[in-house]
This record gives sequence, C-alpha cells and structure tokens, in this order.
Amino acid sequence: MAFHEVRFPASLSFGAMGGPQRRTDVVTLANGFEERNTPWAHSRRVYDAGLGMRSIDDLQLLIGFFEARMGQLHGFRWKDWADYKSCRASREPAFDDQTIGYGDGVKADFPLVKTYRSGAQSYLRPIRKPVAGTVRLGLEQDELQEGLDYEVDLTTGIVSFAHPPDPEIEIHAGYEFDVPVRFDTDRILTSVASFQAGQVPDVPVIEVRI
Repeated sequence: MAFHEVRFPASLSFGAMGGPQRRTDVVTLANGFEERNTPWAHSRRVYDAGLGMRSIDDLQLLIGFFEARMGQLHGFRWKDWADYKSCRASREPAFDDQTIGYGDGVKADFPLVKTYRSGAQSYLRPIRKPVAGTVRLGLEQDELQEGLDYEVDLTTGIVSFAHPPDPEIEIHAGYEFDVPVRFDTDRILTSVASFQAGQVPDVPVIEVRI
C-alpha cells in the first residue's frame, strides 16, 4: 500500500469531526434475544476534513494536499486532536504513561500500544505512527535515552532496545502519535460562493490498516 509519511495540515484537522468506528453484526433471534459478533479486532477512525476549513486559503491548501496524494491512492498522517497522546490531553507525555510489554531477556523489539480502560474491560490499540521526538521509554522506574538505549521506527511504531530487557521487567512508553489515513473519496466539490456563505465541502477521511 502506498503511504506518504506526511501529516495533513494540523491547522485544518483542528475542528474536523470524527472518531472511532466499530463493526458489529447483530442477529435478533425468534425469542427476542440477540447474538452479537464482530469481525474487527480494532476500531477504525473516520473523519470529515471539510469541517476544518475556515477560509479560501484553507480550501486551496486542502486541494493541494489532495492532489499530491492523488485522491484515495496514497495514505498520509492525520492528527486527531481529540486523541493524539499516550496520556490525558491536558498533560505532556511521560515515559511511564503506558505499559507496552515485559522483558524476557531475548526480545528486543516491542510495538507501541495504547490501553483504553473502562471498569474491568480494556482495549489495546496498536500505535503505528508515533511523532518524531516525542517517544519516551523506561524500564520500571528508570527513563532511557533515545539513540543510546533504544531506537524508534516512526513508520511502524516499533521500538528497538540496544539490549533486550531483562525477564519480567515492565516496559513503559509515552508519546504523541498520528493516525494513518487516506481520503475516502476521489473528488472534492467546491464552490467559492457557497463557501463564503458558510457551507464547507464534504471531505471524508478514513483510517487505513498498515
């Protein structure tokens, strides 16, 4: 799959509407009970980039970005302003925000993940597109140094330790991240007159699996 490691202008994604989408198959039985199942292990984010447009200059910036991606052909990074950190939105990422695994003395590569909890239930989300310069790692209570103790693959979200963590050592991570997406349309219909009247174009964006 073609993917461009470039972020959609953050000034335009700010104000866009969107969030996670799930797929659930529901079968209602004759007695009124339901059977529910899902073929998706992970949710998929959807957005409307058109809602972030505030001026004709914004519109031209959008069209330039759309043309460079050739419509739906090439994926790109998207900043989800409602969920782009390993911590709460009001905080800065810390090395112990998330637990991403435990050492075994052999494994040196670990994928970044983010855990969502509610009550006794939790969901583990893969983080594929960390933001450069924001990834912090730690073992137990000790923070490590990027470039010396570990490296980060910004295209996959895999962190590689210089030395495999010792057995049963808890591995922590903090970071900012983007969502890998593509345009969900091959055309953008605009009208300067209608835009000045307060109408914005419909520009659907959808998360891609990588």
